[in-house]
Amino acid sequence: MRDILKQPKSVWAVAFAAVIAFMGIGLVDPILPSIAEDLQATPTETEMLFTSYLAVTGIAMFFTSWLSSRLGAKRTLMFGLVLIVAFALFAALSNNVEAVIGFRAGWGLGNALFISTALATIVGSAAGGSSAAIILYEAALGLGIAVGPLLGGLLGHISWRGPFFGTAVLMAIGFIAIVTLLKSDSGANARVEPIPVSAPFKALARPALGLLAIAALFYNMAFFVLLAYSPFPLGLPAMGLGLTFFGWGVGLALTSVFLAPFLTARLQRTTVLRIALALLALTLIIAGLVIDSVPGLIACIVFGGLVLGVLNTVLTESVMESTDLPRSVASSAYSGVRFVGGAIAPTAATILADAFGASVPYFVAAGAALISFLVVLIGHRVLHRVNAPIESELEEASAIAAGEAS
Repeated sequence: MRDILKQPKSVWAVAFAAVIAFMGIGLVDPILPSIAEDLQATPTETEMLFTSYLAVTGIAMFFTSWLSSRLGAKRTLMFGLVLIVAFALFAALSNNVEAVIGFRAGWGLGNALFISTALATIVGSAAGGSSAAIILYEAALGLGIAVGPLLGGLLGHISWRGPFFGTAVLMAIGFIAIVTLLKSDSGANARVEPIPVSAPFKALARPALGLLAIAALFYNMAFFVLLAYSPFPLGLPAMGLGLTFFGWGVGLALTSVFLAPFLTARLQRTTVLRIALALLALTLIIAGLVIDSVPGLIACIVFGGLVLGVLNTVLTESVMESTDLPRSVASSAYSGVRFVGGAIAPTAATILADAFGASVPYFVAAGAALISFLVVLIGHRVLHRVNAPIESELEEASAIAAGEAS
């Protein structure tokens, strides 16, 4: 532990910015009802805050490895942070939901550039070897995912604009820290061999990677129904939603770091995936059945976070082991497809709820999780390679980081 804490200032600067970047995933969750009320927007329009953010993030993920291999890590980090600060501030100053949706899309672009580069930067600059760097990055990642909804609830209790202003200020501090403390020529910040822009697209033609990308597409639909749609049937104020999804985030962070490695040390990854996807589908079915019970729905959300943490880690570890492609290329291809699934789900959920009832989005999400289950089950022969041990701690961290980022 002492080795982990004795890090250069540059590492702490990137880790701090990483916490804030990952907070952005769930930050708007508690303020969705407030935005709908104050800006006279429908639930479907407010869900576009997730859709625009995730769609742009997904598309950008296909190109981040190409860009960072040419700009270098530090410049890519700075560019991403500038975009996040600018678009978060613009969103806070907006007076209609259409503008907020557009600025969230710009935020998604900045986040894609930042999160795709932060791990390599920390590993390249950290003291104590890659193990200490990995633990530090995972801690930043888990903290951001857990604290995002809580901060959104705290600031959203004052005004829906609060979380956007807060993010802009915190990321501006992170930008200044990286500019002043991170050396351009340190470790991972040096330029690497340029990666062709076509590499992630060609990667999807590999049978195992393509199969896992399909599984991730449907899994992420289920993920974001639970995360992005649930604030509406819960009907809680911003602080109540913040606390609920804080519990969700804590559970996700803990199982991704501790339970997932425990399970994969004892079971094949494909087996863990099937069990977890079946549990997720069951949890979503129960959520649909207890839709009128706030305590019951909260319990489903928090338990769902525990399952999602395992799935995030194991599914993306499987991607890392599915081919002999460079990890950055495989991650870009997989993450791009996965974020597209997340972009579809929130808006589709509110449309389904309006047309067929509040429970239906959960049942459809359960169906998506079962499709992902069937893809893994039917494709087990193609996926035999993913059950091999992770080759190094750094590759395991890359897998965890890519999964958690979504």
